[in-house]
Amino acid sequence: MRTRVTSWLWRMVLFVWALTVLLPLFWIFYQSLKTNQEFFADIWAFPEHLKWSNYEKAWTRLGIGQSVVNTLYYVGLSLLISLFVSTVNAYAFTRIQWKLRSLLWSIIMISLFLPGINILVSQYTLMRALNLTDSLNGLVLLAGLPVGAFELLLLGSFMRSLPKELDESAFIDGATLFQVFRKIILPLSMPGIVTIGIFKFVGLYNDFLGPFILISDPAKYPISVNMYNANAMMEFKADWVTLLAGLVITIIPTVIVYVLFQRRIIEGATMGGVKG
Repeated sequence: MRTRVTSWLWRMVLFVWALTVLLPLFWIFYQSLKTNQEFFADIWAFPEHLKWSNYEKAWTRLGIGQSVVNTLYYVGLSLLISLFVSTVNAYAFTRIQWKLRSLLWSIIMISLFLPGINILVSQYTLMRALNLTDSLNGLVLLAGLPVGAFELLLLGSFMRSLPKELDESAFIDGATLFQVFRKIILPLSMPGIVTIGIFKFVGLYNDFLGPFILISDPAKYPISVNMYNANAMMEFKADWVTLLAGLVITIIPTVIVYVLFQRRIIEGATMGGVKG
């Protein structure tokens, strides 16, 4: 009886997942292959002829191509800086004894309960003082340098689970703090770092508010802001099939990351949570 109930529940979960995730994605995809006339005539009918040219128009006319380049630069560089800063800080908080460590850790964890929108005004004021508004480099600094409390919590719990004897034996052999970090802690923490990198990538890729406030030049828009701008343009020119083609293009990177790293996300998050 229990087996039948479990099987029934799994079927219901798969059905709901397909209904809420796969069906909307499939709908967007086949709508992007229509003409505008077909789209407005019947939004449920399949296209008579596949209009792959909609993707070319989205790439050029909507500026998706340039925004992809901007996003790769912004997200890629921010991700590298953020992972380095988060890893070093997690190592300092979990593997090194120093004064006020517990107090600062508590203050950082409190920031988990504060909405990020509270610091937008101070961030914009700082970027304007540094003459970094309307600059992708400014976005990189804002996204890469601050230590995220969630990343620090997850990576810190992972590092804390590693045996202290590893550090002690290395110090006895004459290793420095940097050598212990680079040769022992960093390689062993790689699953946690990969997990943090995936979460950070998704957050940066989907970030809208920060780039929307700081960037005013359309040539520097990342994908999120460019899609918002393209959607606003539909008020004056109803080219919805091209917009949907652009939406499909923006979805592809996150789908690829999920397919490639879904196991790492689950393993890394579970490992850090259980051992920490």
